[in-house]
Amino acid sequence: MIRAFLFDLDGTLLDSEILWVEALEVFMKEQGAPIPHADALAIVYGVSWEEIYYDVARRFPGLFPEMADLYSGLQRCFIALRDSRDVRITGSIELLKRLSADYPVAIVSGSFSHDIQHGVEIMGIAPYIQFFLGGEHYAPGKPDPACYLMAAERLAIAPEHCLAFEDSTMGIRAAKDAGMHCVALQRAGRPRQDVSRADLVLDDLTRFSPQEYARRAADAV
Repeated sequence: MIRAFLFDLDGTLLDSEILWVEALEVFMKEQGAPIPHADALAIVYGVSWEEIYYDVARRFPGLFPEMADLYSGLQRCFIALRDSRDVRITGSIELLKRLSADYPVAIVSGSFSHDIQHGVEIMGIAPYIQFFLGGEHYAPGKPDPACYLMAAERLAIAPEHCLAFEDSTMGIRAAKDAGMHCVALQRAGRPRQDVSRADLVLDDLTRFSPQEYARRAADAV
């Protein structure tokens, strides 16, 4: 039934989604325009870069004329935070490697390619993935299904035979609206997301088995 597996990056393979929240807080404080933590969470967590930029630009008119003006500062703060700690989600990385022995595996992320490439290097997974898609490869971003439809087309596998691993409401919507199966990773200590559309919710992806998932899906028919 499932012939390919697609992984989100931030929050699914790397515990980096929360770092972008911290990076926004640090960077905006540098700009003399501090943002409360709750607002930073709402702006960033599980949201596409286009929406992040539009939200910040709306709150602070004229401060960032272009997305690149915001992104370059955020990326600088993000890299400093990322390099100060181990952000690998080991269970998810172990699953990706295990699945790659029998299935094509790819990364579908809203981050930009240079950040994805660095993440791939941190995780040591380059030999295990077919390709990755970043935010500059498709439009619009999640929750639009364009990214997952593009991945399925590149794999030459119908979306209904693909399964995506996601951690955010927006990512789950993108995968399901593309016609894919979706497993949500809902880790303790991270902002709660609406995972009601996911086909399965796990707190650790090491617990995922393609065979068990296929049995569950067959029983549900």
